Amino acid sequence: VLNSGPALKVAAHMAGSTNPEGLEEMTISMLKGESGEQKEELDKLINWIVEHCNPDVIHISNALLLGLVKRIKEKLDVLVVCTLQDEDVWVNAMNDHFRKATWELMKDRAADVDAFFAVSNYYRTKMKSVLAIPDEKLVTCHITLAPEDYRSTLQKPQNIGYLSRMCESNGLELVIDAFTILKKDPKWQMVKLIITGGSTGDDHRFLKKIKRKIKRGGLRDFVEFHKDFEGEGRHDFFSKISLLSVPVLEGEAFGLYLLEAMASGVPVVQPATGAFPEIIEKSGGGVIYQPNTPAQLAKIITGLLMDPEKLSGLAEKGKQGVNKNFNIHRQANEIIKFYQKIREQKRVNSNVT
Repeated sequence: VLNSGPALKVAAHMAGSTNPEGLEEMTISMLKGESGEQKEELDKLINWIVEHCNPDVIHISNALLLGLVKRIKEKLDVLVVCTLQDEDVWVNAMNDHFRKATWELMKDRAADVDAFFAVSNYYRTKMKSVLAIPDEKLVTCHITLAPEDYRSTLQKPQNIGYLSRMCESNGLELVIDAFTILKKDPKWQMVKLIITGGSTGDDHRFLKKIKRKIKRGGLRDFVEFHKDFEGEGRHDFFSKISLLSVPVLEGEAFGLYLLEAMASGVPVVQPATGAFPEIIEKSGGGVIYQPNTPAQLAKIITGLLMDPEKLSGLAEKGKQGVNKNFNIHRQANEIIKFYQKIREQKRVNSNVT
């Protein structure tokens, strides 16, 4: 439905980069909504919904689209819900002027929304403060998956995996440094590091540096770049590893790759930042460590590789934990109940006024 050129341009850039350079003014214009440069596209969107749909709820995928809400509610008697996830990564990468202006607009537009779904308790707390969202409008709704889409093999090689964008901020160099420490011990001579997740043009220089480091460390035969990370290629990746670590340098709002790993019978090892502690606590399928240094990561990985029984136990707990607490089928019913609760509360409030 939302097929405007500007909106798609920003969305496509966000999917492949955390660098908003050149798109700051467009982001602000989109947040201005009916008074922004995309007001004609916004009106087309609203008219299409009026003509073709009769929704009870419109759920917006992230807070950078809050500029849509005021006009939607002027034209339609609907609830508007917004998911909160990683907006801070995009906005905080702007210079001071654009960053301040963007947060102020988002805070102002947030008042138009009936409810917000934050993807973790960590991010809920963070965005509640930034956008001044009242408690009654803000709930945690973790990202989930369909466990049946993932499979686990009984025998897994003693390899370490990394699954994310291959960039500095996601901790790829930290993993390689930890792996370098690990490989100094002869008992781990056959262990490999399997890396997947793709990259963008922004990462080209960083990846050249990383590959030089791998070569200098004599690790070329023990580091594999797994190119296919979609569909069967993703399943193949998980079958090659016995644990996964993506030691992101700053706190992340969530981390779907952790659920995917655990659903595939692969325990995770993550720093005590962002939403990682609550994901691992709720699933039981991994280990949290701090500080987030190569030495500490290498220490934790070594301990797990030396204790196959513990590793196996974490794998089983993770699979069960994801099925119980991060299951999309169970969550879908909870979301529908929450929509109904918001709608009833809005009806009661309107009758009172």
